Amino acid sequence: MVSEVVELLKENLPVTQEPFVLSGDVNTGLVLVDVVNGFCTVGAGNLAPKQHDEQISQMVEESARLARVFCEKKWPIFAFLDSHRPDIPEPPYPPHCIAGTDEAKLVPALQWLENETNVTLKCKDCIDGFVGCLEKDGSNVFVDWVKNNQIKVILVLGICTDICVLDFVCSTLSARNRGFLPPLKDVIIYSGGCATFDLPVSVAKNLGNAIAHPQALMHHIGLYLARGRGAKVVSEVSIKAL
Repeated sequence: MVSEVVELLKENLPVTQEPFVLSGDVNTGLVLVDVVNGFCTVGAGNLAPKQHDEQISQMVEESARLARVFCEKKWPIFAFLDSHRPDIPEPPYPPHCIAGTDEAKLVPALQWLENETNVTLKCKDCIDGFVGCLEKDGSNVFVDWVKNNQIKVILVLGICTDICVLDFVCSTLSARNRGFLPPLKDVIIYSGGCATFDLPVSVAKNLGNAIAHPQALMHHIGLYLARGRGAKVVSEVSIKAL
């Protein structure tokens, strides 16, 4: 039933996607959203997958592949890490990614990023990473990163497509449109490098106030909404041969 709905949705709300080729011709930054154990590693926490999840595994693999490329070329990377204080809840979600625990750490395939000089790591305690970058003095760590590196294009990967990725992308696009993010021009989402969680209706109805969240359906909706806000969505990412 869900697969039929997804196909109907794709037919009536299509998301146009084209391949994207990375080159050194345009300053491009890689943004990784919440590729942490608490969302990606089986059994790691309340919001982690309970068993192997192909969509999430592919997202992690593509994040690691592109991170290697960016680090080899010393191109800038900005990685968000969901990280919460135990005494400050984030409704409607159960406790997750508590600061100082393994849940809030990058997945094993990306932990090496902590030692790379071209990588900026930012712990965030809210869904929207752009808002999570606001400092008490009014500055914004992400805005400074874009300006300092003169980034014209950001390539966004991560989890969840329709939640943290979408919120960050929408805020970034609004800031760009207001002229707060020069010289940023394009926000690109790599569909195969994003993922979301799966909570079928059959399971959600037995969990009290839980809201059903069919994975394929919500992944597509997230991409569709992001494109409607002005993001570009790409089907694959390759590297320009020298």
